[in-house]
Amino acid sequence: MKPEHPARDPDVRPAEHATDPDARGAPVGRRVLLGTLGLGALGLAAAPSLQRGLESLLAGAADRDPTGLTGLLPNGGGFRYYSVAASVPRKDARSYRLTVDGLVHRPSSYTLADLRALPQTRLVRDVQCVTGWRVPGTPFEGVRLSRLLDAAGVRPTARAVRFTCFDGTYSESLTLDQARRSDVLVALRMQDEDIGHGHGGPARLYVAPMYFYKSAKWLSGITVTDEVEPGYWELRGYDVDAWVGRSNGRDDAPTS
Repeated sequence: MKPEHPARDPDVRPAEHATDPDARGAPVGRRVLLGTLGLGALGLAAAPSLQRGLESLLAGAADRDPTGLTGLLPNGGGFRYYSVAASVPRKDARSYRLTVDGLVHRPSSYTLADLRALPQTRLVRDVQCVTGWRVPGTPFEGVRLSRLLDAAGVRPTARAVRFTCFDGTYSESLTLDQARRSDVLVALRMQDEDIGHGHGGPARLYVAPMYFYKSAKWLSGITVTDEVEPGYWELRGYDVDAWVGRSNGRDDAPTS
């Protein structure tokens, strides 16, 4: 999963002008005006479904684009879709598993149904990309990570948590104190819908107060460790402690 990039403004093309003076009369103007109003009304009525369709299209294209160039396409939803792997397998309710292991007394494995059966927490926070763009008021819902850690029984020597993903490449880490925060989730829903593949579903990490690269997509493993292991982008220069507005040389407003 690459860090998200800011949206580019779409190209603005000059209006086409008629070359025939008679073509610029009132009847044409009325037709254009009425057509524009009709399209505008259609856009207002269909905006949510059109946006979901656009996001699905971009997510599918990005999944087959290891160059990351699809992330430069404009998207009204504000998110960008990346993978650091050439392809990412798809998981569903039958094939998905999340393991919890490492320095714990009771290693475990959760199906998607298992996770859905646990108490769910809903958070609405801004999502902040380290490259600058922000998606305000984004709902996430899922299981608090602290609940899974408590169920596993963390050993006294534990100091951190490492996260791995079923793309086979991406990883992230938090200190144990960070992982136990009430605003850190194993998220199953985003924007009041089940998390789709393009957004890192069926389950992803969501770390509300940190830049979005910490919220690892396609989450498959939670391993309790004795020290923090830098994640994929931290090994490439990003801060390990990624508090919004207090890291990576940025002063963005906090998200949590």
